Amino acid sequence: MNITTASLSRQGTRASNQDQTGETIGERSACFLVCDGVAGLPGGHVAAELARDTILSRFDGASHLNAQYIRHYVQEANRAIISEQQAVQDYHRMGTTLVSLFIDRDYRLAYWAHAGDSRLYLFRRGWLYHVTTDHSLVQQMKDAGHQTDDINSNLLYLALGMANGGPEASYSDIVPLEDGDVFLLCTDGFWHGVSEEQMKQSLHMVNTPQEWLTLMNQLIQKNGDEAKGAQDNYSAVAVWMGSPHETTLLHTVSEAAQFFPLLD
Repeated sequence: MNITTASLSRQGTRASNQDQTGETIGERSACFLVCDGVAGLPGGHVAAELARDTILSRFDGASHLNAQYIRHYVQEANRAIISEQQAVQDYHRMGTTLVSLFIDRDYRLAYWAHAGDSRLYLFRRGWLYHVTTDHSLVQQMKDAGHQTDDINSNLLYLALGMANGGPEASYSDIVPLEDGDVFLLCTDGFWHGVSEEQMKQSLHMVNTPQEWLTLMNQLIQKNGDEAKGAQDNYSAVAVWMGSPHETTLLHTVSEAAQFFPLLD
């Protein structure tokens, strides 16, 4: 199955960007990931780099997917971070989120793993699905039916580097792919800046993953300017399977109206 991709990473108004993106597209399988160093703690950028580099260095794109191997890759990334925590005192609390997507190109299968509040979305047959569940206190409170207005949305209960004998990530079932499937892997700075409806509507207006990310990036910048607040780092990877532009056609002119100023 043909795969087309694009990625972006922006610093926002933070002093540094601790996000990392990466991909490997092999003959038989492919791997894509986004990591976001846990904010406010030294070494977040190191943890994000370790997670990305560990997984990509072990992934073999010349072989078919093996879900058990993928679990090992993530576990090794977690161990690499914990080892660095123990070796460098200043990094003893560092951690990173992870969202990763694995594709078997021959058998047309997808599998993903995530930790923290970086997300994976799937666009299929005109619908956008948020297929991961944030490992955050806000999400736990929402699931329990409680109000979350006064809760810090950055509080995570699970991320790589935080596992002390417990789970280091969540894993999906193996999912069959369809021609025209579109995936979006992104950090919380990205999905905070553009709504799911805007993700879907902007996809109807473009022909390539790069155009899609460019349009959403413009929306994030516009929304940030209007909010006049601090803009978090934000990063994303778009993955198109087959020919999505043939199935993601613009529905109505009214849906496109909000984007017209961005296209001037």
